[in-house]
Amino acid sequence: MFHRPLSGLILATALAGPLGLSGARAQPDAPPVLAPQMPASVERLPTKLARLASQLGRDGDVRIVAFGSSSTEGAGASSPAMAYPALLERDLEERLQIGASSRRSITVINRGKGGDTAEAMARRLERDVLAERPDLVVWQTGSNDPLAGVPLERFVELTRAGILAIRATGADVVLMDQQWCSKLSGMEGAERYGEALHALATELRVPVIRRRALMQSWVSHGLMTPAQMIGPDGLHMTDAGYRQLAKAAAAQILVGAGLIQPSIARN
Repeated sequence: MFHRPLSGLILATALAGPLGLSGARAQPDAPPVLAPQMPASVERLPTKLARLASQLGRDGDVRIVAFGSSSTEGAGASSPAMAYPALLERDLEERLQIGASSRRSITVINRGKGGDTAEAMARRLERDVLAERPDLVVWQTGSNDPLAGVPLERFVELTRAGILAIRATGADVVLMDQQWCSKLSGMEGAERYGEALHALATELRVPVIRRRALMQSWVSHGLMTPAQMIGPDGLHMTDAGYRQLAKAAAAQILVGAGLIQPSIARN
């Protein structure tokens, strides 16, 4: 008898099932407090990244899939090399001191596709993410859904199913929330998707790279201006913004793997 993979069953159920949340809805996270001694990039992680930590402790290739929409694909960057996944790979190699002669390697695979909503990402999760057999998936989501009118309940349902499908393969998951930009800030109800993402992360104990809070902290601490982070379209990040995001993501990933302490991590 043919048995469908668990990840496929989870996604099929979510794609075909009714809209709506199961059980009580978790309360959204309170806005993070940004203190100078604890950069937003390395806020406490709800859980350790056990698979990643194990793979980093041995020789061989560590595979990370950056999954998401245009912010992952690199819209607004001057070249693919300046998209955050490519910069993340280089930053992790530098922090882990992985060179040409090393017996370890880090590969960050860019699986971002501009305009994708939770619906579109669910349809390609198996092919573009799970088939790569990643040790870690960094999933950027929640920006296009309010712009495209995807119901909030459907966004949560599909995101939950995707997290469970990724975990069913043994891979770790880190979420990345919305960017701080004029296009989303000026849209009524857009923030509810970010709040729902954090509530789901709390429910399932998934770490979150708080991109919105990070960007606000960079401005408040004089690191860069909004115009330096976000391009003329009011939505997509610039080279400078992606570079800072990659540094912050690398720090949080290594904290999650137990390789650096939050108190000494830096953007």
